[in-house]
Amino acid sequence: MFFVLSKTLGLLALPTNFMIVLGLLGVVLMLTRFAVFGRRLVVAAMLLLAVLGLTPLGSLMLSPLESRFPKWDPAKGAPDGIIVLGGPVDPDRSIMYGMPVTVAGADRLIQAAALARRYPNARIVFTGGSANLISTDAREADVAADILLSLGVAKERLTLERESRNTYENAVFSKAMVAPKPGERWLLVTSAFHMPRSVGLFRKAGFPVEPYPVDWRVGRVLDVDGVSLLGLRRADIAVREWVGLVAYRLRGRIDDLFPAPN
Repeated sequence: MFFVLSKTLGLLALPTNFMIVLGLLGVVLMLTRFAVFGRRLVVAAMLLLAVLGLTPLGSLMLSPLESRFPKWDPAKGAPDGIIVLGGPVDPDRSIMYGMPVTVAGADRLIQAAALARRYPNARIVFTGGSANLISTDAREADVAADILLSLGVAKERLTLERESRNTYENAVFSKAMVAPKPGERWLLVTSAFHMPRSVGLFRKAGFPVEPYPVDWRVGRVLDVDGVSLLGLRRADIAVREWVGLVAYRLRGRIDDLFPAPN
């Protein structure tokens, strides 16, 4: 039920979708005796669009998430393994076109391949199945494996977790599959904005990890990008992560509302 709600109500909570619904509702009401209220809703939707498009609000919401965990320090020594979270691959379109199709966050795979070359004894685990509300046979891990193999990662080093649908299941299923031993050091590779929620879930699952953030979306926080999808996209990402943190904390799946470095 939690997964279904996250894929339905969670989508409606995103600023872009909320503004679309608000504007459409306003247009419909303008055709009724509630026309005055409808006009107000349309104006509100336009004002929200202007605020998110003309100001760095999206970056301001995203920046605390991305800066929560610092870059990993290689001076700590070689890790025993590397966990790569799913998200950068579209498995359905990959099958449709007969080649890997990546979406935002492909840095996770690129950096995983670079780490694999740097640490030849480390195990590489990719965790990701199908995040679709109606699941298909396509699995992200299968496509990600093809990409990692093409980038030079040896097949025998790869472990694929193919059943997880979200970050909570990434953590739980990966721990069950890997069975990390006491004292082992595992890197967690995911987008910087996604790291607080991911680390909190892995900690709760009893899988200690060292954050390796990649895929930063914010440069100078006060940059103004003009009216564009970029500002709206940043706001959507930030709201999704903050809402996810609150939801997982309320459900007891993370111990801290905003997980921090140890």
